[in-house]
Amino acid sequence: MRLKTYLYTLFFISLCYMLAVSGSGCAQISAPTGGPKDSIPPRLVKAVPELNSVNFKNTKITLTFDEYIDVQDLSNNLLISPLPLANPVVDFKLRTVTVKLKDSLLPNTTYTINFGNAIRDNNEGNPYKNFTYVFSTGNNIDSLQFSGKVTLAETGKTDSTLTAMLYRNTDDSAVKKNRPNYLAKLNGDGVFTFTNLSPGTYKVYALKDGDGGKTYNAKTELFAFADTPVTISLVNTPVDLYAFAEEKRVEGATLLSRATAIIKKLLYTSSVATQNQDLQGDLELNFNKPLKKFNPSGIILTDTGFAPIPLASIVLDSSRKKISITAKWLEDRPYRLIINSAAIADSQGNSIAKNDTLRFVTKKEADYGNVVLHFSNIDLTKHPVLQFVVADEIKESYALTGNDWNKNLFKPGEYEIRILFDSNNNGKWDTGDFSKKIQPEKAVTLPQKLSIRANWDNERDIKL
Repeated sequence: MRLKTYLYTLFFISLCYMLAVSGSGCAQISAPTGGPKDSIPPRLVKAVPELNSVNFKNTKITLTFDEYIDVQDLSNNLLISPLPLANPVVDFKLRTVTVKLKDSLLPNTTYTINFGNAIRDNNEGNPYKNFTYVFSTGNNIDSLQFSGKVTLAETGKTDSTLTAMLYRNTDDSAVKKNRPNYLAKLNGDGVFTFTNLSPGTYKVYALKDGDGGKTYNAKTELFAFADTPVTISLVNTPVDLYAFAEEKRVEGATLLSRATAIIKKLLYTSSVATQNQDLQGDLELNFNKPLKKFNPSGIILTDTGFAPIPLASIVLDSSRKKISITAKWLEDRPYRLIINSAAIADSQGNSIAKNDTLRFVTKKEADYGNVVLHFSNIDLTKHPVLQFVVADEIKESYALTGNDWNKNLFKPGEYEIRILFDSNNNGKWDTGDFSKKIQPEKAVTLPQKLSIRANWDNERDIKL
């Protein structure tokens, strides 16, 4: 109970006692209600040993606060630097937090124990944000700082779940074999700050640690590295790190393959099952199993009178599960696609049950919007690529060759606009390679989305 509440209750009890003695009586006593909500976090009133103690030799730290506290989610909040071999045991009771150190301490070293947002008041859960207990096993407290920012190279966005890491060992193999000396969390803007450092030369990295080992041991982990070691002194230049995964993580592949194995029939879906055919896109047939047999002549496009219409191309992709059909589509026009069951079969010889005919209509030109973009401060020598993104999927991609760009017949919708700086000019984002010291290509996602309306000229000025 806060001091203010306690004094109020004590006054009320005394008043009621006086009224009772005089015979006037008193209303039922209850805790006061209303008033502003408690938003004040706990406050440290005592630490044993004291904060910033030197020549530290203790194995137990006791922290006392001004109110009852709760300690939550230590595994995601507690951060100790330099990183110990064994994490300490943290306990709490009433107003006190106790830290028992399990690992021997290095000599002449400044340690920080950052509790993140773990320590909270017991009533409203107000966190004591980033409370840090600092001590030194030597004669002095190191006070140097080093900061930087981590950006996702492929999107230009940030991910605060990555962790920045500092190594005294500047050998490239250290990040794969050993845990770091220092850790720092990222804020929502991707910025990190190491504190209480001693001067020297370090290697700096960032990692989204997949297995909790605090080492870079999987190419599917998001990882970033600085090209050269950093020298930390009184004046430091912040570093920019660009995170990438050398390989994409494949999730759910085993479950999907099991489900596919259960279904023995050859089935397919089409891109025109729920919508009209895009005037500028392919008609796609997606099969549940790879095709062993594929005869393009058995798939025929016709008009409503079943007169054949020439196809520009019909292609089976490398997975052998998708057929893309390209044609010169006319707007607002009905078509028929005839699929001969004998033209396709999977490895077990299964085909679709019978000959099938898809009936569909193409879109109108009025269903699309016109887009005009004017760029300023864009470096065309870096081969910029304009990308339109929906839910992290690139829907359209175009190389920029000038400051103005326009396109007719653009699908309506809300798009993120991303600019990829395509170093090798191959039209796509390329990841980095730590073993070869190759940084990833970098992209920028604009903060404001572009909403494209149908039958409308959508124009915007973009300044990078």
